[in-house]
Amino acid sequence: MQTRATPVTPSSLERFNTAPAEEAVATLLTCLNSGHWAERLTSHRPYPDLPSLLAAADEAAYDLSPDDLAQALAAETLPPLPEDTYAAAYTALSAAYAAYEARFGHVFAICLDGMASDEALNHVLAGIRSRLANDPDEERLIALEELRLLARGRLTRIAGGRERDAAGRAAQAGPGTGGPLPANPPGPPPR
Repeated sequence: MQTRATPVTPSSLERFNTAPAEEAVATLLTCLNSGHWAERLTSHRPYPDLPSLLAAADEAAYDLSPDDLAQALAAETLPPLPEDTYAAAYTALSAAYAAYEARFGHVFAICLDGMASDEALNHVLAGIRSRLANDPDEERLIALEELRLLARGRLTRIAGGRERDAAGRAAQAGPGTGGPLPANPPGPPPR
């Protein structure tokens, strides 16, 4: 009896390392919409392992210029609300988003990776309320850190071999979150 060999397929990281530059940049832009960040990570390929890629991504994120940060924030969307959100919470969150955007001129970015969906709404509301007290320079640093965390989570899902699962979650959660919040209920958008 002859056993069939299991075909060896390249890992997601190997595919990223060997992809044409344009494809790698396009993939990275789904993690953090900064051309400078994506091109820098692409130009330093190949990465021997995921921790090396994540370290390079962190370093590149810390080096984002104010224009790069503005570009990345402009592409983010608000975290969607859980399906069972009460109308009052929906109204409170919509008002908090509007106050944040009016104060800082960009969408509220927050990483919800690892956050249970039933805790996410309170975490987002508390985050917005506390960050509204920040001065614009302080808030830019916090927003940058949240974007770095979002990019890390997205990159881990893509390069860590879970891109199919991540694509499903990303389509459900949207690019503004790192967490597993369900899609918005019918009604007005949260902005």
